[in-house]
Amino acid sequence: MRSGNDVGIITYGIGVHWAEDYAAEHPEISIDILDLRTLLPLDYASIRAAVERTGRILILHEDTLIGGLGGEIAAWIAEHCFALLDAPVMRCASLDTPVPFNIDLEKNFMAKARLDESVQKLMRY
Repeated sequence: MRSGNDVGIITYGIGVHWAEDYAAEHPEISIDILDLRTLLPLDYASIRAAVERTGRILILHEDTLIGGLGGEIAAWIAEHCFALLDAPVMRCASLDTPVPFNIDLEKNFMAKARLDESVQKLMRY
């Protein structure tokens, strides 16, 4: 979706829109965005290329942190791309709670609410 060299965001679905909006709001950060498009099979070549371009990877997904696909992607990167990393693989996901029905609580539940914090933490590493 977008090439960059400071930090790579690997995402899919609505996370692509969140990442694109974040990148547009933060032009001072060169953000590489990989839209996975398919989750089975995963595009391991593109994931590896994203790690090679940035050395810093944030996996962004709408699912909860525990049990989400981001854990599998992070494990694959750690196992197959460790030497290419400049920082630990980080994940930005929704809270490990039931989805709230109140709109304000739902906004806080979603991963988008923690995206800036996650990117800034990864950039400081």
